Amino acid sequence: MHLFKILSLLLILIFVFTGCGEKKEMLKISADDLYSKVYGSWLAQIIGNIYGLPHENAYVDEPGPETFPYGYGRNLNRLIEAKGAFSDDDTDIEYIYLLTMEKHGFEPTYAQMREAWLHHIRERVWLANRAALGLMHFGYSPHVTGLKDYNPHWFQIDPQLVNEIWATISPGMITYAAQKSAWAARVTNDSWGIDPTIHYGAMYSAAFFESDVNKLIDIGTAALPEGSRFAETVEDMKALYKKYPNDWRKAWPEMAQKYHIDEHIDTKTIWNAVLNGAAGILALLYGQGDFQYTLDLACAMGFDADNQAATMAGLLGVILGVDGLPKDLLYPIEGWDQPFNDFYKNVSRHDMPDASLKDMAKRMVAQAEKIILKYGGEKVTENGVDYYLINPDAEFIAPMEFPGAPMPNIVVGEKTDYTFYISGGKAPFKWSVASGQLPEGIELKDGKLTGTATTSGIYPVTVQFESEGKKASQKFNLVVRGSNLAKDASKILANVRETDVAIRDAMWLTVGYSLYSNSVNVINDGVRLGNGSTFYSITKSTGNKVDHYGYEWNDSKNIGLIGYHLGSMEESGGWFTSLDVEYRDANGKWKSVEDLIVLPDLLPNKTPFNKAHFVEYLLAFKPVETKAIRIIGDAGAADHWRNKSHHFTSITELSVHGPLPEYQSLK
Repeated sequence: MHLFKILSLLLILIFVFTGCGEKKEMLKISADDLYSKVYGSWLAQIIGNIYGLPHENAYVDEPGPETFPYGYGRNLNRLIEAKGAFSDDDTDIEYIYLLTMEKHGFEPTYAQMREAWLHHIRERVWLANRAALGLMHFGYSPHVTGLKDYNPHWFQIDPQLVNEIWATISPGMITYAAQKSAWAARVTNDSWGIDPTIHYGAMYSAAFFESDVNKLIDIGTAALPEGSRFAETVEDMKALYKKYPNDWRKAWPEMAQKYHIDEHIDTKTIWNAVLNGAAGILALLYGQGDFQYTLDLACAMGFDADNQAATMAGLLGVILGVDGLPKDLLYPIEGWDQPFNDFYKNVSRHDMPDASLKDMAKRMVAQAEKIILKYGGEKVTENGVDYYLINPDAEFIAPMEFPGAPMPNIVVGEKTDYTFYISGGKAPFKWSVASGQLPEGIELKDGKLTGTATTSGIYPVTVQFESEGKKASQKFNLVVRGSNLAKDASKILANVRETDVAIRDAMWLTVGYSLYSNSVNVINDGVRLGNGSTFYSITKSTGNKVDHYGYEWNDSKNIGLIGYHLGSMEESGGWFTSLDVEYRDANGKWKSVEDLIVLPDLLPNKTPFNKAHFVEYLLAFKPVETKAIRIIGDAGAADHWRNKSHHFTSITELSVHGPLPEYQSLK
């Protein structure tokens, strides 16, 4: 009996320490095959991008014509001019990420990603990418730059076309690739807006060892979070393919009806992540591994077609390797003796070097080798051939960090409930105030500030969190404001009190209509974000104009601080290019306040690429006694291809507070 118990215990221990008998075997790929697949994927993405550009946004009401193959069309001339391939947003941000990995390591932080974006990306970004870039200029960092509350384009296509590289350098490491792709997608997107990126990441990683596109699609779905909207979408596309196995043109209207025509008004765009993801999956299903046919289908499926053309082509490039790609697509110009003349010409990003395509692939393989070796893999030589042994069970844990983020709105006498934004690490975390003093009445517990502040002022503190021996900290200037005097104003002051709705709705708008309020009366209702929060000072005028927003009271107020909370930005305007604070003196005349500090500094130029949605500027100044105060400045505008420039500003809330002690320390 005693011996039986010992044997039973040994069997239990063996079962536990061998992972319940379910540990997967190491995957094996030759170094030559790995390079061929990485190089093939990179070339295929370039093919898909350049091939698909003439079809971008061209087919919305109906699919493209079935006049296959489409060919490169007008882009042949661009290839000749570039003397090779040329950069575009389907490949250039991935190249930036490669440069970032080479500078900081294969698992860069969000802070390092932000640094790379701010340096290299200065134009030619749209939607979620542009909103994220604007927030970075304001001082925020990923993942905050992708959150719904601050990035109104969180649901758009952006991440699924710029993040294939994370999976391409994680061969066979499906979980790792999906997790890292999700992490990178949160630079610009949130919620189900990141799910197609996760799906693609899992497929790319699996494609190094699996060639059946049907199985790859299911592998991608298995990597999605429970209840994922895109998982349902993928199943819908599979059902359409089964319903019309030989006629993609019959499947297309049903896909477009559900994911475009019937889409909720706030997320109904031709760049919607799920819509374009559905189009990509349909192309993959009907293409069944045929590169040329899949490429043409991806273009013909319409909407933001060049993106799914690049992504689906890149996936097949992993499967086929460089030797399996059509030669006429790799050598479109007579006289080229290497794919795309072995040249990648930068035409889109600041300080991004031109490069050899072969060298870029080698550099990606170098990153892949580091990942393979770090996560339990090996590089071995058998009979003179180099191989990689890969651990398929690897998981990605994001670096611990405190991102730049909105500060808590702490008001004397009002309850505070603020959760710090953090990224990475493994819960549970240990929290502490490493230096400085929290405002009296406020405490830190489990990453939250709670309580009721009693005294206004500026409180410099360093907050820290720890996990598994690692620490991350961030310095904050916590501003405690006096009560909001705007609530008691007898009158709202504004040069534009009602939005010209007809003009607004005729403009090229990119955010959901539910955000808009037609009246300026919303600026002191206490609502900073969400439905009905945003007022645009749009009028019929297209010329320069000065906007102001402020309040009047029946009795004098002692004022030293204003919080100007912006609404959404449009490509054509929404910002101030100058900003001042004026008060009405005893003689009834408007005068500028003294010693004005605007935090952070206002970005005055007219480009939309550095303008942030839903952020707050603090305006502190030498206190004044007055019955009326306002912010005032020049309304911004940018040239736009779709409509005339309309100078206007955007606002959700304007709060007014008493003097802020030692306000000059905000500088």
